[in-house]
Amino acid sequence: MLLAIDVGNTNVVFALFEGRTIKSRWRIATDPRRTGDEYAVWLMQLMDIEGFARGAVDQIIISTVVPRALHNLQVLADKYFKVPALVAGQAPADYGMEIDVDEPRSLGADRAVNAIAAHAKYPGDLIVVDFGTATTFDAIDFNGAYKGGSIAPGINLSLDALVGNTAKLPRIAIESPRSDSVIGRNTEDQMLIGVFWGYVAMMEGLIARMRAEIGRPAKVIATGGLAILFQKHTSLFDAVDPDLTLEGMAILAEKARKA
Repeated sequence: MLLAIDVGNTNVVFALFEGRTIKSRWRIATDPRRTGDEYAVWLMQLMDIEGFARGAVDQIIISTVVPRALHNLQVLADKYFKVPALVAGQAPADYGMEIDVDEPRSLGADRAVNAIAAHAKYPGDLIVVDFGTATTFDAIDFNGAYKGGSIAPGINLSLDALVGNTAKLPRIAIESPRSDSVIGRNTEDQMLIGVFWGYVAMMEGLIARMRAEIGRPAKVIATGGLAILFQKHTSLFDAVDPDLTLEGMAILAEKARKA
């Protein structure tokens, strides 16, 4: 089995694959100080609870946007699974795609593996929107080349900034608005309207501009935890694919296995 470890700025996701099928997944808060031993205690218990044997893992791949977290996860792989971890973007798990931007090495691993998975699953030109700590918009052409994109604060970061820099505004949760009205009748509703519908308007504007710049029809693929929330209130997305990042990692691991 493959153990894919996706390190984001907020959470680390561990997923067990059998082929291209995810059998189970677990999530823990990102903390670069967490040691390989600490990861092992947590992960081994969860695997045991769900009936997965440590010895069944014969391949591990790590994708990280938090460089300081990499070493301790490599220790986890070496010490507890006796498997040297592949690192997304490094041989033999290099991306194998054209990265047509000014500084290819600056491309985040999460965005690269999203592009790989999206091109493998969906034909034509693509715009991938990933809702994470930041929200990223990425353009992938019909040949699978990464052409660039944009980065916006994630909706929760936007809310944190609003609440943290005002004296009287309360903490609210990001949730589906109760109506499509953008005229709120109380403070909490007005905040939700401003953050939620403002975010939808931002996405609509950026995606329209990206499509115009691409100059060809482009499908919009959404991924990340909040994609489903937005899907209910906009027709922007042609598909919502919450496992895109993990699937891209599985594709890289499969190519490395065959190399």
